[in-house]
Amino acid sequence: MWVPAVYTLHSRFLVLHPSGLSFAEALALFVLSLTGVLLNYAADRQRDVFRATNGQCRVWGKPPVYIRAQYTVQDPKTGKNTKKTSLLLASGFWGIARHFQYFWELTAAWSWCLLANPLQNGVLPLFYATFLTFLLVHRATRDSEKCHLKYGKYYEEYCQLVPYKILPGLY
Repeated sequence: MWVPAVYTLHSRFLVLHPSGLSFAEALALFVLSLTGVLLNYAADRQRDVFRATNGQCRVWGKPPVYIRAQYTVQDPKTGKNTKKTSLLLASGFWGIARHFQYFWELTAAWSWCLLANPLQNGVLPLFYATFLTFLLVHRATRDSEKCHLKYGKYYEEYCQLVPYKILPGLY
């Protein structure tokens, strides 16, 4: 119930409360939101291609920068430890911030909510974007903690290469 209700609140709100935005303003917000969706997809795709090729690809026309991180997994039944390897991408979108794709997701969400014109219609339509901002900031923090535990020194090295979680200079 939560996801369909919250994620569509701004759209349902607009049905009853027209935004009063001009066509040009609405179009600009739509283009911004579409840009956010496309760049979010591009960031995820960049990482997927990198992983699928085991780092043997180009990222923005150059060989990728990455860290080969080792970690240990313990089989819960036998207690046997197995060493594994992951590649931590530190170039392209993933060299800007460790979760730069969240910035694009938030760009889309805020654009959709701003279409409801909170200056005219109040802040209720901003609930989805506000909720998503808190959710993704918290998720980035949890992910960082999890990766520190999993990868240890390799993740510290990665954080030196990519110091920001979501937005360079801010967080």
